Amino acid sequence: MQFQVPQFIEVEDKIFGPFTFKQFMYLAGGAGLCFILYVYIPYLVISIIPIAAVAILSLALTFLKYNGRPFAHVLEAFFKYLMTKKLYVWKKEAPSRPATNMEKQAVKNEPTITIPKLTDSKLKELAWSLDVKKEE
Repeated sequence: MQFQVPQFIEVEDKIFGPFTFKQFMYLAGGAGLCFILYVYIPYLVISIIPIAAVAILSLALTFLKYNGRPFAHVLEAFFKYLMTKKLYVWKKEAPSRPATNMEKQAVKNEPTITIPKLTDSKLKELAWSLDVKKEE
């Protein structure tokens, strides 16, 4: 029995002409907000700045992709970055609980091992014996 595996699942369907539903909503929302700003701000000279800002944001959300990702994802990451703490400091902390009496006794009863120190001549002799291959 053969099954058809869906392909191109990352591509959204075009619903409104060449636009996806999301793109159409960004454009329609931006156009509606621009119209509301035009109607309620009395002077055209004053209303041009917010209308231009809304139009640019609407067009960026609709068409702009940054590193292959939609601009909405970039904007979301930007606001998350602004709202979170940015200072990351690493401090080594001491153990939170004190050692019990049994743990202290176990540490006291452990034998101490002394490691012999290598002198310079012994180290050279060891290096020489490793470098020179003996024929057997």
